[in-house]
Formats: sequence, structure tokens, C-alpha cells
Amino acid sequence: QVQLVESGGGLVQPGGSLRLSCAASGSISINAMGWYRQVPGKQRELVAIIAADGSTNYADSVKGRFTISRDNAKNTVYLQMNSLKPEDTADYYCNKYPPKYDWWGQGTQVTVSS
Repeated sequence: QVQLVESGGGLVQPGGSLRLSCAASGSISINAMGWYRQVPGKQRELVAIIAADGSTNYADSVKGRFTISRDNAKNTVYLQMNSLKPEDTADYYCNKYPPKYDWWGQGTQVTVSS
């Protein structure tokens, strides 16, 4: 079982940037990985996917603003978030794509507010 630890969240003003990290306890190089987010009271939604070959896909709401990347040597997945909007406020999680129930970590909170 792989454990995932997300970090890098915080409070940022609209238009600002954050870089989230997801560190895995084991190798994730063969897995497609995703970043997900959840607002309390709402369903968790998929934000971005990176395949094992490095190809990426994004939700329409973040396309052109967010960039997902991975460093297999470090067993880490990143989410660079630029031009942040208040509607990006959520708890952010990483997991396999499709997600594996027992891989969910504690998430990292992102708040976009002036």
C-alpha cells in the first residue's frame, strides 16, 4: 500500500500562485496519477491527470492555469497553480487515476481570498 502526503497549500490572493506537492511512500512511476479537490458538502472532483508517459489532461475549469508534473525519481507529483480564483478554494488531494480508496491522504487546504 502506498501512502501519499500532500503539501504546499495555504492562503493566497486572487491571481496568485501555489505549488502543491504529493510525496508517495513507494514507486508510482507506472501509475497514472491525479490531483483532485473537494469543497465541504460537495463531491470530490478531478482537476488534473498525468499518465505514466507524462501526458496530461485537465478539467476545463483549470485548463491554462494549472500544470501537473511528476518526478518519478522522487516519487512525487506536483500541481502548479497560477492565476488562482476564489472558486479554486478547496481541499486538494492526489491519488491514482482512477483513484484507489486506500491511497487517499490527508489533503492540503487551498484558500483563495483577498
